[in-house]
Amino acid sequence: MNFVQNTKTPPARVRMAAVAVALALAGCDKSPGETAGPVATAPDPVAAGGAATVPSATSNAYSLPAPNLSPASLALHRVGDANFERRFVTGPAAVGGGLGPLFINANCTACHVRDGRGVAPASATDAVQMLFRLSLPGQDAHGGPRPVPGFGDQLQNRAVVGSEPEGQLSIRYVERLRALADGASVALRAPTYGIDNAYLPLPAGVLVSARVAPPVFGLGLLESVAEADILALADENDANGDGISGRPNYVWDVASQSTRLGRFGWKANQSTLLQQVAAAYNGDMGITTGLFPLEPAAGQTQAGNAAPAPGPGPAFDLPEAELASTAFYVRTLGVPARRDVGNTAVQLGKTLFVSAKCAACHTPALHTGAQPGLPAEMAGQTIYPYTDLLLHDMGPGLADNRPDFKATGQEWRTPPLWGLGLSETVNGTTTFLHDGRARSLTEAILWHGGEAQPSANAVTKMSTTDRTALLTFLKSL
Repeated sequence: MNFVQNTKTPPARVRMAAVAVALALAGCDKSPGETAGPVATAPDPVAAGGAATVPSATSNAYSLPAPNLSPASLALHRVGDANFERRFVTGPAAVGGGLGPLFINANCTACHVRDGRGVAPASATDAVQMLFRLSLPGQDAHGGPRPVPGFGDQLQNRAVVGSEPEGQLSIRYVERLRALADGASVALRAPTYGIDNAYLPLPAGVLVSARVAPPVFGLGLLESVAEADILALADENDANGDGISGRPNYVWDVASQSTRLGRFGWKANQSTLLQQVAAAYNGDMGITTGLFPLEPAAGQTQAGNAAPAPGPGPAFDLPEAELASTAFYVRTLGVPARRDVGNTAVQLGKTLFVSAKCAACHTPALHTGAQPGLPAEMAGQTIYPYTDLLLHDMGPGLADNRPDFKATGQEWRTPPLWGLGLSETVNGTTTFLHDGRARSLTEAILWHGGEAQPSANAVTKMSTTDRTALLTFLKSL
């Protein structure tokens, strides 16, 4: 069955950054007789994460604690680090019990290797860093995706002894060439996804969305950006006429039992990092918590008893303190420092990035503030994540055709670009986009459609020198 696929800055500063970008863009519009070429832009600071920046360009660059943590925060970070790496096992155990009965991986680092991004599998048997989201048309009681009876909202392709996986990922690629103005061409691989060996017949109309693991560093800084600052960047009806209409996703927050702004996940479908971490424990490992007390396999007779065990003992697989420390670890990972910001090619590349309107969605600068319940060290920072945390229509080429709360089947949250140039150093690969289909930054750019189609077209028309400079800039992030 196949499915296509260190002083708090006021919010006004965000608008000032947007105005600066707009002025740079305006300077790129040429009248007849003017000299061609974009207006130069100032280089970014090296400290991409403000005081939470780590001076590392090694394979551990994504995995280091923010250097401004207090001794107490650093100690809690290290506890969370151990939890993040812990491998879970089946059945009762002194430490790490409760895996499954259905699962995808046995620990966090199996997907987020060195806290980095996952890769698209070369074959279905290699699908250890990719998952399939599932749903039926319509919405659940909270406006989210409607789960598939017998499968839930995520395909579980592994199981403990005595249980049966729900099915296996099926992936096929077809390549097509995209010609560039300088005579070069780029092969883009288009995936087709399906489910093989399903333990039950899948109902008609099942929606499938393939996802690979995103990097987890710097997320505490993004969580500390004020909601008002994110909403100030939204332009849902394109009032300024620039063709960009970023809009927020609003999702169900389990802890508060209310609808809140989403900012994490490929479709901004999670409101907080605590919920994101708890959902990953539950959906990817079958680990229950107070936020998600039922196994993903609950109600499936083939999976045995998937409800919390009655009687004495812990009610959930993961104690509240362990969940909290793991979330704290993710919140306090530092951001790698920028490299070569003064390099001529990097500066030219940034100018081209702005002139191609890439910065209209990948907003260079944001500002963090003190937020209740979040680490104080993440507040009061000027950061350079290159994201607006909003949803954008990326066109039919990247569409998964699966709505997720307010996100349509063609919308994706703008992913942060910081740390991009260290992806190969950290993870040994250069695969990008939500499903890892792009094997290079150039492929990733050329897949952009919808609101970003003019940007992709601009890159297609660049000279070899300019395109190389643009890539050099991106690799400096």
